[in-house]
Amino acid sequence: MSTQAAVYPETVKKRHGKHRVLHIIGEVAKYLVLIFLSVSFILPLYWMAMSALKDVSQVFVIPPVWFPIPPRWSNYWEAWRVDMFTLYTLNTLRYAIPVTIGAVISNAMVAYGFSRVHWPGRETLFTLCLITMMIPGQVTMVPIFIIFKHLGWVNSYKPLVVPSFFAGAYTVFMLRQFFRTIPTELSDAARIDGAGEFTIMWRIIMPLVKPALAVVALNAFMGAWNDYMGPLIYINNTNLYPLTMGLARLSASLNQVGIKGLAYPYLMAISTLVTLPTLLIFFFAQRTFIEGITLTGLKG
Repeated sequence: MSTQAAVYPETVKKRHGKHRVLHIIGEVAKYLVLIFLSVSFILPLYWMAMSALKDVSQVFVIPPVWFPIPPRWSNYWEAWRVDMFTLYTLNTLRYAIPVTIGAVISNAMVAYGFSRVHWPGRETLFTLCLITMMIPGQVTMVPIFIIFKHLGWVNSYKPLVVPSFFAGAYTVFMLRQFFRTIPTELSDAARIDGAGEFTIMWRIIMPLVKPALAVVALNAFMGAWNDYMGPLIYINNTNLYPLTMGLARLSASLNQVGIKGLAYPYLMAISTLVTLPTLLIFFFAQRTFIEGITLTGLKG
């Protein structure tokens, strides 16, 4: 018995050591995969930023130049002056900010109605709302353009801004799941005190769902900031071009002024400047953004 008792702890110790080694190997493998994926995402951004600092002799050489020496910082200012990028930036903000406001307000109101208010046919209508997610945007692109053309909205920002005030199915679904995590006792107590649904929504529920609203605002702003197809379809006046259209026009502008050799660095310089605001917004708001994504859907 004493011999078996002595052998048993040794066996347990060996198994524990083996499991610990496997755990360490698994953790190392996990972090190696994460590092590889992180590098794969960061590498294109790094290449874009470094290409913006190159001169003509460093653009298409083999092996590639990963860090230009000396860096040509003047590419940023020179590329910005090639076209009206200050005007393009202001134009982008002119419709990106209203789009963000409209997306937050409309999606919050619709999601509140689907999650906190009981009315006949609510679940059926919500199901129909989700079904619209399966319709590709290319299918509705032409009919929507015809509608906006008959309204006289072509060559203006109205086709880009007005649809944001009509909630989207995916965002409604996300906010609805977030709203359902809030205890209904809060709304019931407010109703007993005589508060209406509008008051309950704006003064009680909305302050509790700031992370989710931040996610909606960030997605809406970045979507409008990076949108190319919408302005391409509805805007013809160059004085109304946003940054994405300005980027598309930059290559032709460079060829017209006779500096073809610097076309690629200039394109990368403007692309870096256009990408920088969204990166900064996500960097400073990543905690709220990740919190809103993580908490969404905890309750079915």
